[in-house]
Amino acid sequence: MNTLISYLKLAVAYMQINFKSLIAYRGAFISQMVAMFINDFVWIAFWSLFFTRFPVVKGWGVNDVITLWAIAASGFGFAHMIMGNALALPGIIVRGELDTWLLYPRAVLPHLLLGKSNATSWGDALFGIFVYVIFVKPDLPHLLLFLTLLCSVSILFVGFSVLTGSLAFYIGSAESVATQLRFAMITFSTYPSPIFQGFVKVLLFTLVPAMFVSHLPVSALRNMSLSDTLYSFGGAFAILFAGVLVFYAGLKRYESGNLIEMRG
Repeated sequence: MNTLISYLKLAVAYMQINFKSLIAYRGAFISQMVAMFINDFVWIAFWSLFFTRFPVVKGWGVNDVITLWAIAASGFGFAHMIMGNALALPGIIVRGELDTWLLYPRAVLPHLLLGKSNATSWGDALFGIFVYVIFVKPDLPHLLLFLTLLCSVSILFVGFSVLTGSLAFYIGSAESVATQLRFAMITFSTYPSPIFQGFVKVLLFTLVPAMFVSHLPVSALRNMSLSDTLYSFGGAFAILFAGVLVFYAGLKRYESGNLIEMRG
């Protein structure tokens, strides 16, 4: 418990430092955040127009899709506004930039992931909560469950980013591969889950675990289901655990870039 509290304090300290770094260039930060907010809102508008023509798609209505986009956007946003270096992990490994992070007395991975906040992810995080509250109009139990499931989805996205980014230890320049896998994850996470069947559905629970975003959390909110909530967290922690294992196994293969870098 003391270790957990210690790392939570570390995360809070990094968040404060990263936020101050972002608002040092306030105009750029706000413009990136607003641009992402607008981008997400365009997709919500598209799905709203779609459901005016087809009110129900395999049992899903417009509120289900809004819930899906809200939890996917906010989950991705919170994951990378807190642990922004997860997105940059393949490049950091390939360029030999891990040297600085290896000097810290604690575990390498938490320091590395917390070392940067992604500006556009703030827009995603705020967008998801905004549209869920304004358009779905949840009661208190649904809102609390939504916020709980955000933790699950955020853990999943961090774990997946670490897992795909760590491929750079094994195949060299993995930035394009990690990016394509991340785009696949986001794409499949933002479509109604009932449209996927058979072998594709199996893939979306394993290779690209989008069903832990698009299916289980939405089902948990629709039915106020404890079992679906637990499955969501189970899948998220499984992906995170796999990512951590692959990262530390790959770290044994890491070769220093011999870079001289100053950090303030």
